[in-house]
Amino acid sequence: MQQVEVVPVPLERLASLLPPERVERMDHYAALAREGLSGRTVWNLNSTAHGGGVAEMLHTLVAYALGAGVDVRWLVVGGDPDFFAVTKRIHNWLHGVPGDHGALDEAARAAYDDTLARQRDEVLDLVQPGDVVLLHDPQTVGLAGPLRARGALVVWRCHVGLDARNEWTRGAWDFLRGLVAPAHACVFSREEFAPEWLDRSRLRIIPPSLDPFSPKNADLDDHLVEDLVHRDGLVVEGGPLATVGRAVLQVSRWDRLKDMAGVLEAIGGHVDDLPPDVHLVLAGPETTGVADDPEAAEVLDECRSLWRSMPEAARARTHLLSVPMADPDENARIINALQRWATVVVQKSLAEGFGLTVTEPMWKGRPVVASAVGGIRNQVEHGVSGLLLDDPTDGAGLVDAVASLLNDPARCESMGRAAHERVRDQYLADRHLIQYVELFAQLVDENEA
Repeated sequence: MQQVEVVPVPLERLASLLPPERVERMDHYAALAREGLSGRTVWNLNSTAHGGGVAEMLHTLVAYALGAGVDVRWLVVGGDPDFFAVTKRIHNWLHGVPGDHGALDEAARAAYDDTLARQRDEVLDLVQPGDVVLLHDPQTVGLAGPLRARGALVVWRCHVGLDARNEWTRGAWDFLRGLVAPAHACVFSREEFAPEWLDRSRLRIIPPSLDPFSPKNADLDDHLVEDLVHRDGLVVEGGPLATVGRAVLQVSRWDRLKDMAGVLEAIGGHVDDLPPDVHLVLAGPETTGVADDPEAAEVLDECRSLWRSMPEAARARTHLLSVPMADPDENARIINALQRWATVVVQKSLAEGFGLTVTEPMWKGRPVVASAVGGIRNQVEHGVSGLLLDDPTDGAGLVDAVASLLNDPARCESMGRAAHERVRDQYLADRHLIQYVELFAQLVDENEA
């Protein structure tokens, strides 16, 4: 088990972006947190320190909480390939798809339970009665029971889900139900993600947020953007990225639910339907760099094979990028640069918990064309701050929507401005932190009564 060291960041940095009334409210809740959580530690447990939206948010939220004077710590649970195969299967089932077509049976239960059992005592030695523990996603929820027995206040934060139900989602929830039961509260990004059997008095809806000052989102000058985008070694298929013209970009993990292959087929396969100066860029992480995603290399290989099967003219305007993960800050700066360099950003997810890869380009003033799934529905106001596709499999609709923006630069710019304002109003860390302070205060009050 790894303890992640995070450098405190003062709330004043965030305050520089907020109107006075939001600064006053944030400071008020920071004082409440210091008082109400005095003598307690808030623990976060997840399965990776780098790669993916959960780790990114934790780096931000933990830093600000520490800067506000709250004792917050972050632990990362380890696991072997069998454990991560099971948790990836749960992840896929919660999104309504079979994934690797494996089962959540007794063998899967044993692989899951045995991994957490090996780390349970270490966690229980660190966590004291009265501490607050945030368990993130299915990888850690199996510790809820032992932690509650230890006297901790346990919150399960599930970052994934699907609005609808099918045999796969029901199977995943059957597997998780007994593990979730001991938690004092459960947090989801959307109410629709929560299972029907969950007591609504234990349910809280807290959408994610982004940090405008992180390497992923901080301002970059134009020269640095060009240097980062055109650095050697990024492109794994396709020629060097163009130094002139425009780009349509999707950034995501190499995960079938993100449907990188669908973007490649839809836009790459019909790139002639776009203005002649436009290229398509698909960018994902180096596949060895995300410990809890065992399918990434396979999905990237599928995309590379698909790219190689395309006509030469399409390949010349289509590029696959693998962004290094060895230095997390450098990885973030490259993604930041790509999102600023792009003219239009797409997110053709088949399912999505929230979608920080939508929030990020919106903050940078880029219009987004995205599937109307999961938390993306909450972020993008169709026709105002972006365009939504009702059918995430509608490749022709995706091409038409992207083309409509590329052919109307004024509309493109207007939507980008609205997107930035949408994020500033709804998805910065002050709102996120305040909602957690409210939840923790309620749990402390209820369990001291």
